[in-house]
Amino acid sequence: MPLSRTCFPSPVGDLTLVASEQGLVAILWQDDDPGRVRLGVVEEGAGQPALEAAQVQLSEYFAGARRDFTVPLDFRGTDFQRKVWAALLTIPYGETRSYGDIARMIGQPTASRAVGAANGRNPVSIIAPCHRVVGSNGALTGFAGGLPVKTWLLDMERRVVGA
Repeated sequence: MPLSRTCFPSPVGDLTLVASEQGLVAILWQDDDPGRVRLGVVEEGAGQPALEAAQVQLSEYFAGARRDFTVPLDFRGTDFQRKVWAALLTIPYGETRSYGDIARMIGQPTASRAVGAANGRNPVSIIAPCHRVVGSNGALTGFAGGLPVKTWLLDMERRVVGA
């Protein structure tokens, strides 16, 4: 089955949402590297329930009214990538974790670099909050949406939680 996509205008730029019948497959940035998230055939169409749920929930997130997402996800990647992406889902709103923290969470404490690579290929940025992953010294590191967007997202979350 082909995937469906729709455009979602957000405060951090237009995002392309991509879904299968099982759930949200990707959130792509305006200037996203086409090789970052590999997709099959993608057609226009907002009929997938996951697309509609993602739009509502992202709107609520950007309004500061949602901290957790419930839209079904259809992660497509290696077993290791899926472990990393699942670990991202556990990072609390308004907090950060290091690549080493994520490596320890998935039971592979020496895999910080591999965690970084998997984090960089996270297909559902924001929902699986890779923007909450920072360097071991707390420094902001790469982000598919760009470091200014990563900073904006972290600042927005901190304002909402009052940190």
